Amino acid sequence: MKQHAELKDFWEQRLHADWTESGVGYQRLGLAFNTWMYRVRGEVFRREVAALGLDLSSARVLDVGSGTGFYLRQWRALGAKSVTGSDLTEAAAQRLRARFPGTDILRLDIADPGDTLEPASFDAVSAMDMLFHITDDERYRSALRSVAHALRPGGTFVLSENFLHGKEQRGDHQVNHTLPWITGALADAGFDVVRRVPMLVLMNAQVDANPVWRKLWGGLLRAVTLTETTGEVAGGLLALAERRLVRALPESPTTELMICRRR
Repeated sequence: MKQHAELKDFWEQRLHADWTESGVGYQRLGLAFNTWMYRVRGEVFRREVAALGLDLSSARVLDVGSGTGFYLRQWRALGAKSVTGSDLTEAAAQRLRARFPGTDILRLDIADPGDTLEPASFDAVSAMDMLFHITDDERYRSALRSVAHALRPGGTFVLSENFLHGKEQRGDHQVNHTLPWITGALADAGFDVVRRVPMLVLMNAQVDANPVWRKLWGGLLRAVTLTETTGEVAGGLLALAERRLVRALPESPTTELMICRRR
């Protein structure tokens, strides 16, 4: 519980200080670059969800870990009838309520939601770039069970993760699990994987790549984003390449999007 409290405090402070795409993204690369990165993320998200053929005009959707509300906007753009946002932090929840008036915003710990979420009350749930911040493995599994509890049978779960083929990577504020571990945890929670596609290829840390390449590319990204001006230029140029790569490649050395269905 101490670890969880420290993690919550970390995110309260970070989002209170920087409630932007930089605050919820790769903060060291600056706002301009992260804004480009999120544009690519949004395009992949909308493309993949639209391809599912869901009747979103009558769907209830829950977004877990809403942060700045980026994916609330994506669901709205796709035509979802009802979108509920949520976040672990009060810093984000308060601002989300002001940014999205009339939208239900829950102050929610998805690993321990209590009776906040009614069973089988949502048609789709998204958890984007947030599960790997649950650094306790049992709490991660509990979060997946909570999502399954909130979804109707046959409902859709959209998540983004770093699905490692190499060794698990553990840090104070993030754990990158292996693909077999994550798919096993999803199966235990009652999910079947529909598909997994690259969400980014070059615009994020190369966590599943050769260590030498990972270090070199990470250094280059930091070098070309030393200022917001250079970050804007680098982000725009890399986004052009990303849009092709995320369609052409079957897998990525960084963030991937996975779509699951609740049994």
